[in-house]
Amino acid sequence: MDCDQKETMDAMRAAEICRALGDLHRIQIVELLMNGELCGCRLLEHFRITQPTLSHHMKILAECGLVHCRKEWKNTFYSLDCETLMEFRSYIEHLNCGDGCRKRAEDCRCGE
Repeated sequence: MDCDQKETMDAMRAAEICRALGDLHRIQIVELLMNGELCGCRLLEHFRITQPTLSHHMKILAECGLVHCRKEWKNTFYSLDCETLMEFRSYIEHLNCGDGCRKRAEDCRCGE
């Protein structure tokens, strides 16, 4: 998915974001970017990883739409895509445990 492409959050898109956030470094990167845009060299200061490894993580975060990237001469700057993050948050919030979660199945005869 292109960094600029937007769509309504659905289960497949939410799963893609969950996979991206399923890595400790990537979720920590998102937390760092909550304070504003950072260049790759500043992000590297927080981790014991190589620049190619950081690039790999950033590519995954950008592909799922969580992060914007912009190049300026030799530096790449990263920022959160707040719209995608808010759509994801709304999607997760709709997965609440309402009364339906407590209902017991009735009349199941699949084992007979």
